[in-house]
Amino acid sequence: MKRLHSFILKSFLGPLAFTFFVCMFVLLMQFLWRYIDELVGKGLEWTVIGEFLFYVSATLVPMALPLAILLASIMTFGNMGENYELTAMKAAGISLQRIMKPLTILVVSISISAFFFANYVMPIASLKTTSLLLDIKNQKPELILKEGIFTNDLPNFSIKVGPINKETGMMYDLLIYDHRNRRGNTNVTIADSGTMVTSENNQNMTLTLYSGNMYEEVKVKSRNKKHPSRRIKFGVYETNVPLRSNKLKRGDEDRYNKNYRMLNLRQLQHSEDSLNKVLNKSKGLFIKGLIAKNYFKKDVKKLRKDSIKVKELLKKTKNVDSLFHVIPLDKQLRSVSNALTFARKTRENTSRKEGEFIAKEKYLKRFTNEWHRKFTLPFACLVFFFIGAPLGAIIRKGGLGMPVIISVLFFIFYYIISMTGERAAKQLVMNPALGMWISSIIILPLGIILTYKATTDSTFFNIENYIDFFKKINPLKFFKKKNA
Repeated sequence: MKRLHSFILKSFLGPLAFTFFVCMFVLLMQFLWRYIDELVGKGLEWTVIGEFLFYVSATLVPMALPLAILLASIMTFGNMGENYELTAMKAAGISLQRIMKPLTILVVSISISAFFFANYVMPIASLKTTSLLLDIKNQKPELILKEGIFTNDLPNFSIKVGPINKETGMMYDLLIYDHRNRRGNTNVTIADSGTMVTSENNQNMTLTLYSGNMYEEVKVKSRNKKHPSRRIKFGVYETNVPLRSNKLKRGDEDRYNKNYRMLNLRQLQHSEDSLNKVLNKSKGLFIKGLIAKNYFKKDVKKLRKDSIKVKELLKKTKNVDSLFHVIPLDKQLRSVSNALTFARKTRENTSRKEGEFIAKEKYLKRFTNEWHRKFTLPFACLVFFFIGAPLGAIIRKGGLGMPVIISVLFFIFYYIISMTGERAAKQLVMNPALGMWISSIIILPLGIILTYKATTDSTFFNIENYIDFFKKINPLKFFKKKNA
């Protein structure tokens, strides 16, 4: 049995490693395609790009690992079924459960490791990725000159160039606005041609212009709106321009450490309890204020001396409606109008507060969703194995053809249900626990059914049986018999 278990493990680990790296590559390319505009032209060092891709890859593990396990299990058992190795094992009296036993232990170990990865590694990777992505977005792009377009990437300069000789680097028909004096477009230079050469340390750029004119508005202390200007004609003009540093400026990572994606289970529970206490306290204060100030409106004005009759009536009766009918008609109308105005303001205030409380509750539920996500990843790995292994034993097709198609269809089905449940939980339409676990709840019975069918050697997924069935009910044979 040790040799058999070793053979099964070797047959599984190879496809698992291959499919995992393929899934990671596909997901990573999808991420880069999404943020390609933020990365291109920033002059980033290869170490920064490598670090960023490493952190991004870590955040993509929850999607790649379950799909890799599903695909690898289908390929492994499909290959063994196609090569009649499963048939030989069953003929030797080895059941499918015993064949799956070493892989089950391995997948359970992977699931436990995935839990610790999601709880301790994923928050750090998400924090690093978010912080580094924002730093890259804030990084100024490199100086890229385009023909006929103004470029503002050079500090304190706005440059427009005409044709550019790519072989010599000579630029023609230059128009340069110098903003170093901080007084607007008061210094304009027009040159027939020119070159830009960057220093070895990339700290400065030497700008050399040929055959042109410089127009500058002179600043004078005068109330007259007219300002004198001067023109300087030159044959060769050279100046040094300081460049921006190409080194990435790192921001403080603590600005994101309170986000729900950057917390582990203990931190999520603590943050959720704290936010829940603050929310309940805000609701209690609002209810108390609503009862004290809005439920019954008191007149702050002092009663006049001639209102003795009203005081006597208040002592005699506790019914406010009877007092309302005592006052004159014009005061009744005024009271009703004031009451309606006050009620409308109260309703608007209550509606606004209700929206604020709902927004806070939605944000609070995200902590709950993230808490459950720590457990859905390892459970999905386990469920996908018990779907893929029996399914591969049933279809008996190895390679990358049929297993890839079936794995992608199953994963898309699982992913759609998972995203729908999570979105419903975020919108408070569904309980967070049910929303995060609904995909696993739906797909778990499928794994149980497939395991049962594979154990009983069911031919439910055998395509040849369906082909034979349709051959038996061939309508051409029916018409031949009828004509005969």
